[in-house]
Amino acid sequence: MGFCCGIVGLPNVGKSTIFNALTAAGIESANYPFCTIEPNVGVVPVPDERLDHLAAMVRTKNKVNARMEFLDIAGLVKGASQGEGLGNQFLGHIRQVDAILHVVRCFKDDNIVHVSGNVDPRQDREIINTELILADLSSVRRRRQKTTSQAKSGDKIYKEQLQDLAAIEKHLDQGQPARTMDLDDRGKILLQELFLLSAKPVLYVANVAEYDIVSGNPLVDELTLAAAAEQAALVMISGAIEEELSQLAEDERRDFLADLGLNEPGLHRLIRKGYELLGLITFFTVGEKETRAWTVIHGSKAPQAAGTIHSDFERGFIRAEVIACQELLACGNEAKAREKGLLRLEGKDYIIQDGDCVNFRFNV
Repeated sequence: MGFCCGIVGLPNVGKSTIFNALTAAGIESANYPFCTIEPNVGVVPVPDERLDHLAAMVRTKNKVNARMEFLDIAGLVKGASQGEGLGNQFLGHIRQVDAILHVVRCFKDDNIVHVSGNVDPRQDREIINTELILADLSSVRRRRQKTTSQAKSGDKIYKEQLQDLAAIEKHLDQGQPARTMDLDDRGKILLQELFLLSAKPVLYVANVAEYDIVSGNPLVDELTLAAAAEQAALVMISGAIEEELSQLAEDERRDFLADLGLNEPGLHRLIRKGYELLGLITFFTVGEKETRAWTVIHGSKAPQAAGTIHSDFERGFIRAEVIACQELLACGNEAKAREKGLLRLEGKDYIIQDGDCVNFRFNV
């Protein structure tokens, strides 16, 4: 799909452990900085009970979940924007992703070295954010120099860009990430062109010890307050638990979760939060041969959704036959839904809703 979340954080906070559990990839997870040099990539199914129920209803032969891509990026350190700890290389990896999962250590363990010598979620978060902002400041200042030269031509567009660049630079210089800026449409377009690291949406991942997974701890409380201050979401998981779960059979996994008082793996929440962070929704195609979840950006129209299945569907789009998955499940099958008149015919301006079950009609 090309929707990618990058997992970032300081060294030894549990990034590779979490990635390991997400993908069951078996990558190296060591107790020293920079054990992940090149980013590891994993494609992960998005858990969705609606898809499970739809597949069971039609007794499908093949069930296909939506997919998300995760990138495990090596730990950043203070000074990364100046090249410390191979920082420029790792910051370049972050530029590739659509959203950032910022893993923050919220557990204490004398056997696992902390790069700063002290577990402090607020400070850890600040180090990463500062390095991203400093890298962005360098980018904005370079662009401002170039635009200053272009503005000498007298072209109004460059003068306007200089005003927007000055506002962005001031915001960053105050230690605020670009994503928290309130910009007009012109400024938003410029921000997209700049590809700033701190403009990417962020989900904070509080990595806790096994015994804190239900109730949390004061370290999580600190991080929650800090995340709320920048209007960012947070999910709490235990990398140690998730790693163990990834090695168990399905029935053993259910028993293990029940013993911990959990309804589902924390990684399911993480994946869904990442999905939401990217502004994605799911629609379904339902059939005996295959029942599948498809991913589109919120606000996509029916022809665009058809194009995720095949480009010919978008080019030859005629109309879409649509029913909400809850309505289809309540009817028990498509025939009964059709009898009740619940299947709607929608045209090219229809905006796909999360949970729609769709049949596309098109010309080849």
